[in-house]
Amino acid sequence: MIVIIANHIPDAVRGKLKLWFIEPKPNVFVSGVKDSVAMKAADLVMSYCPESSGLLIFRSTPQPPGFIIQAKGSPTKSITTLSGLQLIRDKFHPPLDKISTTEDTQTHWKPVEN
Repeated sequence: MIVIIANHIPDAVRGKLKLWFIEPKPNVFVSGVKDSVAMKAADLVMSYCPESSGLLIFRSTPQPPGFIIQAKGSPTKSITTLSGLQLIRDKFHPPLDKISTTEDTQTHWKPVEN
């Protein structure tokens, strides 16, 4: 299985991907092709998409942990590795009840009372 998420994909690459993938949401491509075809598709996308595409590619592998994550450009989410496991890091947004705003509109943490 392979999943490709992008900020933008050129039309020529999009047309080629639609041969093997479904596009459930704009710039999100999903396919259940064999691993060899998935590797070729990932190589195609990585080579023909510019850095501005902001690609994240999730591809299944037979080795643990069972997937590989590849990135190109500046995706909106970043990849981090923890104990050899690739993870997606999202921006941290603290809960609203733990934030206070002062008169000068600077945001500060406030202690949570138990």
